[in-house]
Amino acid sequence: MNSSLNHVLPDRSEFAQVASPPLLTLPGKRALSTSIRASAQVFADPQSLALLDRIRMVAPSDANVLVIGETGTGKELIARHVHNLSERRNGPFVAVNCGAFSESLVESELFGHEKGAFTGAFSAKPGWFEAANGGTLFLDEIGDLPLSMQVKLLRVLQEREIVRLGSRSSIPIDVRVLAATNVHLQDAVAAGHFREDLFYRLNVVHLAVPTLRDRPGDILPLARYFIEEYRNRLGYGPVDIEPRAERKLVEHSWPGNIRELENVIHYALLVCRSDSLGEGDLQMSSFGIQSARRTISEATSSTPIERLAEALRNLFDNVEGNLFEQIEDTVMRVAFDFCYRNQIQTARMLGISRNVLRARLIRAKQISAQK
Repeated sequence: MNSSLNHVLPDRSEFAQVASPPLLTLPGKRALSTSIRASAQVFADPQSLALLDRIRMVAPSDANVLVIGETGTGKELIARHVHNLSERRNGPFVAVNCGAFSESLVESELFGHEKGAFTGAFSAKPGWFEAANGGTLFLDEIGDLPLSMQVKLLRVLQEREIVRLGSRSSIPIDVRVLAATNVHLQDAVAAGHFREDLFYRLNVVHLAVPTLRDRPGDILPLARYFIEEYRNRLGYGPVDIEPRAERKLVEHSWPGNIRELENVIHYALLVCRSDSLGEGDLQMSSFGIQSARRTISEATSSTPIERLAEALRNLFDNVEGNLFEQIEDTVMRVAFDFCYRNQIQTARMLGISRNVLRARLIRAKQISAQK
């Protein structure tokens, strides 16, 4: 597989540039016209730039990374960039969709098999772990992995060796594992669908990829990138976006994220009858439309504290007993998860003692168990 990001323009900087935001694209993106994956990613919005800084901090290490985000947000692009900024950049990057294999085949696909291991195994075949040796293995949709395979994956991560199906000999491996999911794995753990020990083994570092609706500053740069991409494929001249069409793009909730935006732009170019995309050329999905439309200025001017204040006002409208304690407990739990469940770092970030934090976390757990 191609292990490098496809830089659209030659540039000595870390990224290729379209306008000014950093841009990532998948290799062989023209072959992905039917894929639900995001084929491009930009970093213009403050949330995206914060994610980019976090990637730069964690990429040089060899720690396992869990990439979290909705379908179409660009999780594989993020994983590829982690690989390209790591010491393994010259090794292979192998992407595997854990939900694409049946339970009977997934072990053979991941760990390989020997000749005669099962009916139809006419020769030995290495698995994806061996293919990624010396590089990075990206396990997409890790939440779809069967429980029986989760046990074996945990052992591989602990022992750093694999055993092919039908063999009794172990093979040492040197692989960094990046995993991605669009489900809340902690809920899956609570429901007994995902092993807790594997969750913590994978979640040494977590990278949360925001939805497109939560990073409105990326919408127009992405739209302009897709306009250039598809107008070149179609043989069109330069195409612009009318201001009303820009507002429509920014105000849409984008339930399909980047992939939906790409499809909207592609369709708009096919039906457009001028050199500027108009509001009527944009065929938007009706799913997930937000009741309160955000303008460009509203979306870009609010700070995290202002958004928190708005969330609190919404809580006050539906006030229940012990609201202050509920807010405090929520702050503690979210901060604890943000600091990878490290009590010392969490207490330091919140400016409280570790004993206070521990007591509140224990109380929150007891209250949750009683519900």
